[in-house]
Parts: sequence; C-alpha cells; structure tokens
Amino acid sequence: MEYRYLGGSGFQVPVLGLGTATFGGGTAFFRAWGETGVEGATRLVDIALEAGANLFDSADSYSDGLAEEILGKAIAGRRERVLISTKATFRTGPGPNDVGSSRHHLIAACEASLRRLGTDYIDLWQMHAFDARTPVEETLRALQDLVQAGKVRYVGCSNFSGWQLMKSLATADRHGWPRYVAHQAYYSLLAREYEWELMPLALDQKVGTVVWSPLSGGRLSGKIGRDRPAPAGSRTAALGGMGPEVPAEHLYAIVEALEAIAAETGRSVSQVALNWVLRRPSVAVAVIGARDEAQLRDNLGAADFALSDEQVARLDAASTRAPIYPYWHQRATFVERNPPAVPMPSVVPER
Repeated sequence: MEYRYLGGSGFQVPVLGLGTATFGGGTAFFRAWGETGVEGATRLVDIALEAGANLFDSADSYSDGLAEEILGKAIAGRRERVLISTKATFRTGPGPNDVGSSRHHLIAACEASLRRLGTDYIDLWQMHAFDARTPVEETLRALQDLVQAGKVRYVGCSNFSGWQLMKSLATADRHGWPRYVAHQAYYSLLAREYEWELMPLALDQKVGTVVWSPLSGGRLSGKIGRDRPAPAGSRTAALGGMGPEVPAEHLYAIVEALEAIAAETGRSVSQVALNWVLRRPSVAVAVIGARDEAQLRDNLGAADFALSDEQVARLDAASTRAPIYPYWHQRATFVERNPPAVPMPSVVPER
C-alpha cells in the first residue's frame, strides 16, 4: 500500500482508508448504508490491515455514535497499528449546544468520541462542516487546546467552501494554532467541482485531500449503467446517489468509459474509478466503504495498478463539464496566469 504525506504535515497516510458509515445501522438513514456489527467490522479491519490500509474514518454522527463504538471494539488491542480519523460538528443531541463547532460542543464531542473509540487520542479530527454561527477563532482555539492536551494529533475540515477554508488557515497562521492539514471532500469522476477552486487552494496551501464517496454513492461501482438501474436493496436504490442529480447521459458516458478501460486492464469498474481519483493532484487518501469482505477486497485492489496517461485522458474527457463563473472566465480569458489544477478539455461557454 502506498503512503502519502497528508498536506504539508509530516504525517503519512495510506492512499486508501476504510470508512465506517456502514457500521451499526443505528438510524433509518444509516441502515441503507449497512448494518455491520462488531464481528463483521473486526473482519473488515483485519482485511484492511492485511492490505496496509490502516486508516479508519468515522464520525460522531454516524448512527448516533454507534459506528465509533463498533470501530473501537474492532480495533481493541491493536491501537498502535491503526490511524483513526473521525469528525464532529453535526448534531449529536436535542440541546442547543449539541451541535456546531463551539468550544462547548467540541470539547464534549471529543471526549465522547474518545470514550466510544476506546482510545486516549485521535490521529486526525475533522470539523464535519463549517459553523458560520461560531467565530473561527473560537473553533481553532478549542482545537489548539485539544492538540496541546494530547487528545488530538492533527486537525482537518470537511465540506468547506474555499473562503471558509482560507479564513481558517489564515486565522490559524496569525495565532500560531494548528492548521487544517486535510480537507475531506466529495470528489469523483461524477463530481469534479472540487477541481475548480478547492483543489488549487489545497495545492497552494498544502492541504491534503481526503476524498469521501469516490464512487459517488455507488453510481460508479459498475452496478449501474444504461438499462441497468440500481440493484434492489442497495444504498443507491434506497437513497439515490451522493450529491445533486446529474444528466443521465453524462453518467452513462462516464460508466461506459470506465467499462471499456476495465476490460482493457482486467480490473473492475470500481477499481478503475478509484484509481483515477488516486492520480489526482492534492489527493492523499480516498475513503472506501464496504458492506462485505468481497466488496472491500475489490476496492483495495484499486491501489495495485496504475492507469495509463491515455486512459486517464479518456476518463477526463468523458467526465468533464463546463465550470461555473468565474472559473470558465479564467480559463477562457487568462489561463496563462490562472492554470487549472488539472488539464481539462475546452468546455467553456462562449464569452
């Protein structure tokens, strides 16, 4: 398993990590993801560790904390072999302070996650979303205190916009507080908006990208295509794909390009889609999910090969969409001074 430095830090992470949203099934929403219990989770952890994928990603909001609790039991006795990534900010109770990134909520949330995980420190703790009601200084100072106390090793964020991340980084720099070394974000062949601003920001500010849903909620798993609806009982059938709906023809064009390259390489469609993500600038790790051992083993195989430049270019062409303003304008009028993070075919509208 390849390891990469996470952003500008000295912390190395595997290119594939196992997500735990399928652990527990403690709510109706998460039951559609999976209902893996302690025994099944322990087996998945075993397989991931055998492959060198020793980062496990969770959140206190997954099944109301049950996912963290199951992960803690699955890694019991081998804490030194694993890296734990988890998140806070989403609502965890009915009270007015049971949500957000205030000092009050973050300290309580960190202590609760540590108890559920059965550990005394978290390797990477991420703000699950931006809290515009709490001053950035309050959030970052609370993180500074938790890092200083040894309860958190590195801090990151998730689902931030460009200005939210840049304001947080600038504030941390001004006060000498820990910077976000990671941005966990939605990114895939079907969702390339991350490339427009957040990826250039990540490269400029040395923030590692931790990709969530690199298969866009199963739409790029190979199970869905033209005349192939989502299988009954799947998460995609129950909840739909991640993110906003995309034109059906756009999805089919991507899937058909994936299928062609999968046939050329002798790999699965999901492996090709994941390998494309791993080749993108700023990406440190892609978080994969699995309901069972076969799915996990297949996804882990995405790190065992490399797509050719020509194959990557074909996937780029099949998945490219015209960017929104001001990104199309920058590419159309001043690209020599505003180069995109990755080369893209010309799909900008007429000026």
